[in-house]
Amino acid sequence: MTQLNHPIRVSREIGGRTLTFETGRMAKQADGAVFATYGETALLATAQSAAGRPDIDFFPLTVEYREKTYAAGKVPGGFFKREMRPRDNEVLVCRSIDRPVRPMFAETYRNEVQIIVTVVSYDRSNEPDMLAGCAAMAALHVSSIPYQGPGATVRVGYVDGQYVLNPTGEQMANSTLDLVVSGTRDAVTMVEAGALDLPEDVMVDAILFGHEGVKLICEMADELRAKSGSKPKQEVKVAEPNPYEQKVEAFRGQLAEAMKTPGKHAKKAATKAVEASAAEQLLAGIDDAGELAAAKKKFGAAFHDLEGSIERGNIIQNGVRADGRKLDQIRPIEVELGVLARTHGSALFTRGETQALVSVTLGTGRDEQIIDGLGDEYSKRFMLHYNFPPFCVGEVKRMMGTSRREIGHGNLAERTVNMVMPTPEDFPYSVRVVSEILESNGSSSMASVCGASLALMDAGCPLKAPVAGIAMGLIEDGSDHYILSDILGSEDHNGDMDFKVTGTASGVTALQMDIKIKGLSADLLRRALAQARAGRLHILGIMNDAIAKARESISKWAPQITTRNIPVDKIGMLIGPGGKVIRQLQSDYRVRIEVNDEGLVSIASGPEGDMAGAVAAVEAITGDAEIGAIYKGKVVSIREFGAFVEIFPGKEGLLHISNISKERVKDVHDVLKVGQELDVKCISIDDFGRIRLANPEVEVDLSAGPGGGDRGPRRERTPRELPHVDVGTVYEGPITGVKSYGVFVEVVPGREGLCHVSEMLPRGLREPSSKYNEGDEVKVKLLEVEDGGKLRLSMRAAAAEGEGGDEAVASGASSDSGRRRRRRGGSGGDRTPTEGGGGEGDGGSTED
Repeated sequence: MTQLNHPIRVSREIGGRTLTFETGRMAKQADGAVFATYGETALLATAQSAAGRPDIDFFPLTVEYREKTYAAGKVPGGFFKREMRPRDNEVLVCRSIDRPVRPMFAETYRNEVQIIVTVVSYDRSNEPDMLAGCAAMAALHVSSIPYQGPGATVRVGYVDGQYVLNPTGEQMANSTLDLVVSGTRDAVTMVEAGALDLPEDVMVDAILFGHEGVKLICEMADELRAKSGSKPKQEVKVAEPNPYEQKVEAFRGQLAEAMKTPGKHAKKAATKAVEASAAEQLLAGIDDAGELAAAKKKFGAAFHDLEGSIERGNIIQNGVRADGRKLDQIRPIEVELGVLARTHGSALFTRGETQALVSVTLGTGRDEQIIDGLGDEYSKRFMLHYNFPPFCVGEVKRMMGTSRREIGHGNLAERTVNMVMPTPEDFPYSVRVVSEILESNGSSSMASVCGASLALMDAGCPLKAPVAGIAMGLIEDGSDHYILSDILGSEDHNGDMDFKVTGTASGVTALQMDIKIKGLSADLLRRALAQARAGRLHILGIMNDAIAKARESISKWAPQITTRNIPVDKIGMLIGPGGKVIRQLQSDYRVRIEVNDEGLVSIASGPEGDMAGAVAAVEAITGDAEIGAIYKGKVVSIREFGAFVEIFPGKEGLLHISNISKERVKDVHDVLKVGQELDVKCISIDDFGRIRLANPEVEVDLSAGPGGGDRGPRRERTPRELPHVDVGTVYEGPITGVKSYGVFVEVVPGREGLCHVSEMLPRGLREPSSKYNEGDEVKVKLLEVEDGGKLRLSMRAAAAEGEGGDEAVASGASSDSGRRRRRRGGSGGDRTPTEGGGGEGDGGSTED
């Protein structure tokens, strides 16, 4: 039998688990393919090249990373039930693969290269992003593509003062550092990190620790390439000598003078004028159109290189940068707060020619972003979005949605600021920050960090500490290195490093580093971080002069949020059947109420809402009524002996006729009507939880009566014997109360029960009050006597039994009419609902 697949595997223990690279079994038509597993997480990485267009002057590399939800045993959400456009996390992983890979190609290589990484298995412990970088670089290494590898990516955690290589998800939950390091055997090429205020020395040692892990994986890639047959690498054309390199030197002086022009666009105009003059002289006499186009291209490349040479030379020889600053000097900074009247917080942060307009919006739990990926669905309460419109750099471009660059820069700023955000207990808001870049000439992401910190404090968000960011650069000249603080766009382009550092006055909260040179020593890393710290403290000083801590109050336009903790067993009471109670509260008080599984209730109110009333209602519903407390109640039913008053949804008390007014009341209907609102005082709560109420103006001795005064420890009581009833018996009696959820029916004198709307006639009845009134005589069957003596009744069961034969009625019914006569009046029909009144199955009981 012919064997189609010939797998070649290399395995090694990395971070306490087995990492395996395999090639020769899957995707064999790709130029390079590696199936990588780590634990039970697995993915396939492929690398493919194709001939590039002859006219391009850049390296056309594309990276695609996709997480298939079947990898975690999930079905995609949404209407289409399939993976669609990449999520933000997938875009971020694409960028983390691209950035260390791109510098590992020769400058003259112009073929198209595409890397595709597909996650096909996820064990919820080993994250695939780190594995994706390793597999992508291994696929390039075993291919014929002239990648100057091998390379690898690792993650470093910091748990209990110890560095952990490729920590599991459980370890990361306790880590104060999330560091991703990419590199080769010889150098670190990329760093991405989030940290909880860690010192610079800890960060440097973590990077070096991660590089040791990178070296181990690079050895695996070399072994895999050797075992797989070592495909010959494609030849890379040697760059042809540019005849204009020497010719443009004649214009060095003019160009150097033009580059001293202050202002980004003024400087650009001055250098363009020199370029146009040089082109006119050097390209004169070329008449052939094709020859002229090729000459213009070579001239442009030579002139661009001359511009970079002048900028680097000024730094190396004179210690002077393009805009005249010293190497460690920060550009002028200006801060404005509250620039947008109706946002909840805002700041305009300007540093040189980089400017960010940052706004803050405060929301409730419903505004949190739901994240659905390979792992369990979760929500984000803090979001930072970054926008980079073309006008900020003086360009005209088509706007086609959020770019990968915008997602990446926003994520860096979000990770930074999230490290200093308060806990939900300290600040119960969801928060959205938006940074609009209005001008850009270097490090707009760091301007977004500074602007976000300022805008959040302007919004009254109590940050753990203000946070700022700075972008560092590097110029290498042989063994000499020149570190630049607060780099310009041109210094990023012409320099050898882009090293973004963010943090508070006490430590680092995030790093992002891309390096173009082949090595960065520990000493150089420490120097760069020390210089970054000095610059960061300078920026924080200016920010603190504008606002040093959060404002005492939030904007009047922001929702006011109050939180309360309630017992978990009271959550259902607050929500009510089908959400009825919580919806009613929101409607009555014009607020938004949310409750989580732990019993944390958040109440949000705008200017038109009644926050105090809503808080009082929630506390009343989920707590116990207090003797002596005054409540605003609503009359829900009237009897000859008094009225039942709902003091908050689901809880009612009896306002006896003797406690309605100081004056004698002959008929309750003369002074009260159903639906009337009035203030009532709780005067007693008996051992069954029944509440007695009184007009606050009526003097009542709270220490007297059942449950009155200071109840103290409950005394042993002999349970009151209730009138006897039989389960399965059909009774006929009057309706004593009509509710939205059913009706109460007195089945024997002094005892009543609930017939829920689902057990009423006709079938499908939705609103009991549309068919039944108090006093109506109905037949019901006793289905159940619940704990506490509550009766559960059914009209439908009574009707069904009547159709099948003689009705079984209780003894004591009149022999003349077959209907039982009731004792009316007195205390026999005094119904006081129990504490949970309003839910299915509630029944009443008589007064003592």
